[in-house]
Amino acid sequence: MVKFPWGWTPAHPTGAERIGRLESRWFVVDGWRLHARVSTEPVRGDAPAVVLVHGLGVASTYMVPTAVRLAPDYRVYAPDLPGFGHSDKPPRALDIPELADALVSWLNAVGLERAHLIGNSMGCQIIVDTAVRHPARVERAVLQGPTIDRHARTLPQQLGRTLLDVFHEHPSQPLVQTRDYAKFGLRRSLRTFQFAVRDRIEDKVPLVRAPTLVVRGARDPVVSQRWAEEVTRLLPEGRLVVIPGAPHTLNYSTPREFVRVLRPFLEGVGNDDG
Repeated sequence: MVKFPWGWTPAHPTGAERIGRLESRWFVVDGWRLHARVSTEPVRGDAPAVVLVHGLGVASTYMVPTAVRLAPDYRVYAPDLPGFGHSDKPPRALDIPELADALVSWLNAVGLERAHLIGNSMGCQIIVDTAVRHPARVERAVLQGPTIDRHARTLPQQLGRTLLDVFHEHPSQPLVQTRDYAKFGLRRSLRTFQFAVRDRIEDKVPLVRAPTLVVRGARDPVVSQRWAEEVTRLLPEGRLVVIPGAPHTLNYSTPREFVRVLRPFLEGVGNDDG
């Protein structure tokens, strides 16, 4: 039997759950019922809001290990965007700008004017698009394992890199991803991947004005060191941190190390000097 990390188990099929400092909530956004995991830990009145943005096919499920570690000090939110996880499924897959617009509409529904946005993989593309077209909504941005590497912009290359990454992740991660992908559906997955490949993040990151932290796991085969450095150079206020021995989904497999580098950046400590 696969053991899940940190005493956590996947949600009930309805999505209803309470995991330590997190609970499931639903919001009606543009006529769609969207699910999110929201922190319930009492925090100081001026505690920043942190929104965790998932990647392709997966949902807020794999953000839980990071979310529970941030919850004591921040107002933490991890939404399932339309089509993902336990949220309603639109009749067609949404492209990157549409997912970014859905994220902004969700922020409106929650009542968040500004937030720190933390994304993994394709979630980074959603955050970058949000930061470019809705700059007032992004306080600070964290791009953890940002895709798509422009030097490997094909399905075979991305699939090969993803398969290699499986060997570096926590043993339970493939099961969590499989469950989320099953909800998402094969056709929607392929279409969303096409949208992700066509999204030229390298053309957008120079327009991001929010301070941005790029985080890469040193053993991440999906996002090369070359690409992480290139993204960082293109950002007006970018900084790169590489975590030794870590894989692609730091937010799930190595959350302790991930949160360790997040905290000073979110607090604005020593992160504005490039």
